[in-house]
Amino acid sequence: MSAEQSSDQKAIVNRLKRASGQLNAVITAVENGGDCRQVVTQLSAVSGAIDKAGFAIIARAMQECLTDGVDGSDATKPTVDELEKLFLSLS
Repeated sequence: MSAEQSSDQKAIVNRLKRASGQLNAVITAVENGGDCRQVVTQLSAVSGAIDKAGFAIIARAMQECLTDGVDGSDATKPTVDELEKLFLSLS
C-alpha cells in the first residue's frame, strides 16, 4: 500500500466515522422528538458524507484500473463496467 493510497484510505475512513457520528446524533434527535428541520438537515449531511465516501472509493478504484491497465486478468480488480455500475448506484 502506497503512502498516497494510505492517505486516501484514512480520509475515507475519517469521512465514514464522521457520518457515523452524525447518524448517531440523528437517531438520538429522533428518539428525543427533535425538531424535524434539524433532523432532516443532519440526515442530509449524513447522506452526503456517505455518498462522498462512496465516490472516493470508486474514484480510487478507477485510478488503480487506469494505472494498472484493465485487461480483465486480475479477478480482484473491478472492471470498467463494474465501476460504472457502482458509480451509478450512488447517483
